Amino acid sequence: MLKIGLIGVGGISGEHIPVWENMEDAELVALCDIRPEQMERYPDKHCYTDFDEMLENENIDILDICLPTYLHADYAVKAMEKGINVICEKPVSLKEEDVERVYSTAKRMNVKFMVAQVLRFWPEYELIKELYDTKKYGKLLSGYMNRLGPCPKWSWDNWMKDPLRSGLVPYDLHVHDLDFMVYAFGQPVTVQSSRSKRPEQDYISATYKFDDFFVTTEAAWYAAPLPFGAGFRFQFEEALVTYENGRCMVYQNDDTILDLSAGESAGEGSINLPRTNAYANEIHYFAECVRTGKNPDRIKPSELETVINILNRI
Repeated sequence: MLKIGLIGVGGISGEHIPVWENMEDAELVALCDIRPEQMERYPDKHCYTDFDEMLENENIDILDICLPTYLHADYAVKAMEKGINVICEKPVSLKEEDVERVYSTAKRMNVKFMVAQVLRFWPEYELIKELYDTKKYGKLLSGYMNRLGPCPKWSWDNWMKDPLRSGLVPYDLHVHDLDFMVYAFGQPVTVQSSRSKRPEQDYISATYKFDDFFVTTEAAWYAAPLPFGAGFRFQFEEALVTYENGRCMVYQNDDTILDLSAGESAGEGSINLPRTNAYANEIHYFAECVRTGKNPDRIKPSELETVINILNRI
């Protein structure tokens, strides 16, 4: 039975905690947050406001880090120095050199480390990588990805609005789409970007050129209360694949239309997407790597370094 500790009982922990609680062969035993009120809803857990105390008192196999971005690398290293495996929310850091620091620590201490880049486990995005790799609909010609929403005014101590602590839109939103592109397509040849930044508003438009196709992207926090949304359109030689408003569609050039969003068969030749939770997928993947001793190489440090390097130039 894997013993799990989680630090940072804020927004994203609400996606992680239910996964651990419902996982067989794992037990979420301890939580840590400097705000004790954040842990009041979990009376069955050992709750701490001091991280060192949690590490001292608990025999943890895996630490799940859901802290603000600027704390990720330091807390990961501290846990791994105690022989604890670490899964860490994205991004690993705002600094490229921290990638080497965390992975070298993991290697030296013989523990597993993984950054939770969730789109690599998201069925609709996994589909794009599969279609690109297999050329089921021919070569990829172009793509468009977006991730847009309101400025996060709810974060503890307003850390998300502090560029030195969060990295703003590049590291909160755009990191998802860029990480997916580097994972699925490799390192872009060129990057062209424009940015409009004001208090409570940050908008990025970037075009990534690969060898024989390009992907245009948008990411934004708006001062206006636009509901959050994310999606894509990828044009292959023989089909357009879209993911918008939670629906994944394939529009084939022969006028066949496939709706993949229902998780049910859409007819002969359809591609059935599994009904799965991407956060659960990534956490189960990491837990299985810890159980079996497999390296969690679905996320590679060289790819993380590429992403941070690009984000710091936007």
